[in-house]
Amino acid sequence: MLGCVRTATVRQMAQVITAEDADGRSYVRRAMKKLAELGLAETNGKDGKHQIWNLTPAGQKALADGNELPPRPKAGTGAKAVRAGFGPHGVAVTDMILAYGRPEHLTSWQVEVSHRIKETGLNFTTDAVLLLPTASSEVRLFELDNGTMSRARLAKEVWDYERYAGHRIWEGARGTIGKTYPFWSRYRYTRSRRFPTLHVVLAGKPEHLLANRLEALAREVHGITVHVLALTLPALQRGDPWRQMGVDDQDGCRDRYPEPVGR
Repeated sequence: MLGCVRTATVRQMAQVITAEDADGRSYVRRAMKKLAELGLAETNGKDGKHQIWNLTPAGQKALADGNELPPRPKAGTGAKAVRAGFGPHGVAVTDMILAYGRPEHLTSWQVEVSHRIKETGLNFTTDAVLLLPTASSEVRLFELDNGTMSRARLAKEVWDYERYAGHRIWEGARGTIGKTYPFWSRYRYTRSRRFPTLHVVLAGKPEHLLANRLEALAREVHGITVHVLALTLPALQRGDPWRQMGVDDQDGCRDRYPEPVGR
């Protein structure tokens, strides 16, 4: 689990490995203590009173050597983020993953996934990406706000996904008319026919305040041309339906961003 989500508490790990009506926290604590003694796991901070665990580089190597996960050569352990004070955010991201996906899909998640377009300077990190093992390699994107950023910054992060989806590249032999293609379909999600749906999850505040932030976000991203769904974390954990805030509109997205100039 730590190889996928990087950081988790004993409560979260017990939620995955024990039966629904059982409390496996004592078992997990003993297991993590043993892994720590072997130098494979460590704790670098807390979320409230709860220790946040992550793998060590040795633990990551042991996991990779065992071929338990797909290769993730650039993945960090999450220790630096916890020590820098981002532990509660990481724990909330893990809660989001556990609330959304089934345990058998846990290894299909990646966290802190970079999306970058060098030519435009656009550069942002997606909190979590779900790559479902289907014939079409279905992709879903997840952003979690733990109540630490302004409403304007949250809205900008959502609009960044449209900017990413709208960037096109020109391809063709020199002297020919050539053709333009979406950057994301050529270099990131090559097997997807449409830009992946963005899921925005709000956490970190009382639910009535999260509801206010949800309404504000809906106003500030009105008219966006990528598929956006949003929900609060408590609502996601209850199984409530998502609120749609944007509709996938590839033609509208293309009209909004200029075509690249051919060579």
